[in-house]
Amino acid sequence: MRHFGTAAVLAFGLLVAPCAAAQLRDEPPEAATGRSAKQSFVAQRTMVVAANPHAADAGIEMLRAGGSAVDAAIAVQMVLGLVEPQSSGIGGGAFLLHWSQDARRVRSYDGRETAPAAARATRFLGADGTPLSPREAIVGGRPVGVPGLLRMLELAHREHGRLPWAQLFEPAIRLAETGFAMSPRLHRLLDRERDLDADPLARQLFYTADDRARPVGERIVNAEYAATLRAIAAGGADVFYRGAIAEDLVRAVRGHPNAGDLTLEDLAGYSALEREPVCGAYRGRHICGMGPPTSGGIGVLQMLGILERSPFATAPPQSAEALHWFSEAGRLVYADRLRYVADPAFVPQPVAGLLEPEYLAARARLLGARSIGRAPAGEPRGAAALSDAEEFALAGTSHVSIVDERGDAVAMTTTIEDGFGSRIMVRGFLLNNQLTDFAWVPEAGGRPVANRVEAGKRPRSSMSPTFVFDADGTLRIIAGSPGGTAIINYVAKALVAMLDWGMDAQTAVALPNFGSRNGPTEIELGTAYAALIPELRAHGHDVNVLGLTSGLHVIERVPAGWRGGADPRREGVARGD
Repeated sequence: MRHFGTAAVLAFGLLVAPCAAAQLRDEPPEAATGRSAKQSFVAQRTMVVAANPHAADAGIEMLRAGGSAVDAAIAVQMVLGLVEPQSSGIGGGAFLLHWSQDARRVRSYDGRETAPAAARATRFLGADGTPLSPREAIVGGRPVGVPGLLRMLELAHREHGRLPWAQLFEPAIRLAETGFAMSPRLHRLLDRERDLDADPLARQLFYTADDRARPVGERIVNAEYAATLRAIAAGGADVFYRGAIAEDLVRAVRGHPNAGDLTLEDLAGYSALEREPVCGAYRGRHICGMGPPTSGGIGVLQMLGILERSPFATAPPQSAEALHWFSEAGRLVYADRLRYVADPAFVPQPVAGLLEPEYLAARARLLGARSIGRAPAGEPRGAAALSDAEEFALAGTSHVSIVDERGDAVAMTTTIEDGFGSRIMVRGFLLNNQLTDFAWVPEAGGRPVANRVEAGKRPRSSMSPTFVFDADGTLRIIAGSPGGTAIINYVAKALVAMLDWGMDAQTAVALPNFGSRNGPTEIELGTAYAALIPELRAHGHDVNVLGLTSGLHVIERVPAGWRGGADPRREGVARGD
């Protein structure tokens, strides 16, 4: 069965030019802006790993004040919305996974955006019944869903907070009022952006009079964001979902040339949800993630379950053989994801069937030494008769991993969808374009598509906040990443690098990204894995080389305490005491 050369085992150094045999693609909207060497960071009691140093510092400030992991996550998020506005913020949504050390319990919270009550299945179809162009769908009021982040954070704080709600906003308010230095990454993304400067508020904040992104190091003061946070800090999430802020939000969405149909009633009626986490086993460890409407928890568990039932364990680390089995497992995972996963309030979810050992074993038996190419969806127990519809994948997201001095932990993945979301700014924050995560075509082959647009529905996600526990129940790893539909591959890569290949957190997150989303096998641009392409192609792989911009933020338990790894593709850091 195995015919891979053992010589193709590589370190993860960079190459100047990728292999010409593979197709090249442009970088995604939330692109890599260069890599920076980062070292593992070890702390004894607490740790925050987040996508920007200001945000990580805000989280540590809360932990030093006696705050919980959830308190720190809220402070981190408020700063991320200021200094990394392209990725997440109060105009978007998030999924949060929580571990209570005392209760020995994992809980999960859903702050995913919802479609307005007026939304219809044909939202992203033109008059002729064909899908809109990407720009028509992405930019403007049409793709804006009801933001869920603040309601979810409020719910999690009610259950797990230790500090007063208002105190959690203080670092972001200070920074917004005094200003932060334009970072190289934000500058480059603004410089590449072609639609944001059409919004007058964003233009004034981020651009010079001659339409250039403000230079690196220039101080950015966002007084409107500070005022918004002061109001929410004083009055709670209701201030956002009812009253003047809600009125301005609805006015901006409905008044845009590409108008949406969001209403004040949609905002007032939004509820965050606590959901059951999804959990499973991998090589004697217990792994937990978020359930639907995100496909991330199911996808990571399926990936690991299929790998455990394949020859992956005997493949040399970082070899063409290892990449083959990983990519082939991904084809099966993404086929099931596309067919079945959606908002459980609208579509019955065969979660148990998708994770049954017998089902995973049957799926693994489909794999061999030659790539299967396009994998079909399986037929898990409890599945409805549904059809597939291809996705338009976007990737404007961030991830935060936190552990506090009590041993409680948070893994939160947070997003406004595309880089800079809908390109609509209201009171200092950007609105999401999350509705583009729905399937644009509502049915195919006479069958409905699970992830079609429906009023009040939450679009499918790939966000994968993840906990890994040892056999005795000890929390071992806190992980997650941005990256659109590739998130499942990114998180699974980090986990196998740590659990199978013995890498530390920093080495695992820096490892080149790879995998398949049931299309071509993907290799990260500019990495040594390009040398594996000829061998992969010999075994039937169609290979693409592209910018796979993860933002993996991982914490692992070590004898000295906790060790953090921040993705070198972004500006993230690990901080702790």
